[in-house]
Amino acid sequence: MTGTGTGTGTSSVTSAVTAFAELHRAGEPLLLPCAWDHASAYALAARGFRAIGTTSLGVAAAAGLPDGASATRDETLRLALTLGSGPFLLSVDAEDGFSDDPDEVGEFARELAAVGVVGVNLEDALGPADRHAAKITAVRAAAPGLFVNARTDTYWSGDGSFPETVRRLDAYREAGAHGVFVPGLTEPGAIGDLVAHLGDVPLNVLHSPAGPALPHLADLGVSRVSLGSLLYRRALGAALEAADDVRAGRVPGGGTPTYEEVRALGD
Repeated sequence: MTGTGTGTGTSSVTSAVTAFAELHRAGEPLLLPCAWDHASAYALAARGFRAIGTTSLGVAAAAGLPDGASATRDETLRLALTLGSGPFLLSVDAEDGFSDDPDEVGEFARELAAVGVVGVNLEDALGPADRHAAKITAVRAAAPGLFVNARTDTYWSGDGSFPETVRRLDAYREAGAHGVFVPGLTEPGAIGDLVAHLGDVPLNVLHSPAGPALPHLADLGVSRVSLGSLLYRRALGAALEAADDVRAGRVPGGGTPTYEEVRALGD
């Protein structure tokens, strides 16, 4: 299948967004790998991933900018423009929307949808829940078809309070979020309780080497598992290991695409 692109009609955009939403199935979660440039996205698509996200850390690090500081609005939109017409469904990590003004966040979402993006991830950064809810409402109004994944950072950078997590997520789904995201949540019992509380609202968690594996998350009823910045960090780590191996006179290990294979990603 192809991305929605800028030149397609409303029906094509709607069908793409619907297809993305339908990939969120409790017990059969969408595994969402996250790209940081054209090559990484197209290589993942070639491996059979129908939907691909972006990683805000990868976008920020590649540009020499801080992640989570609302500094990469232009870079994020530029990547969305590059990938929005690709042969996959694209969801963009938009940090906190790059503004505290809900109308500005709504306008950014409209720009994303216009270039073929079908989903957006918005994080609350533990700011006021009512402000984040207002952003979600603004996004739904400005880009009605965009799948809104509302993230709370209660477990990622907060104290991991389950009641506070529920309070925030309830506010976000009431504001119109299609799905909710709780990175840092890894305890199986809490994941199962949250799935039960949310009902038919898809729960997204972040894959963690210390947490449940994908089959276990499926058994718990999770609907989406994001890889976040993992692939970007692994790619960077592999590059450093290869450089060290060559310097030490060793042959670098691991898989290495050929020059021709990588070049073909740009065709």
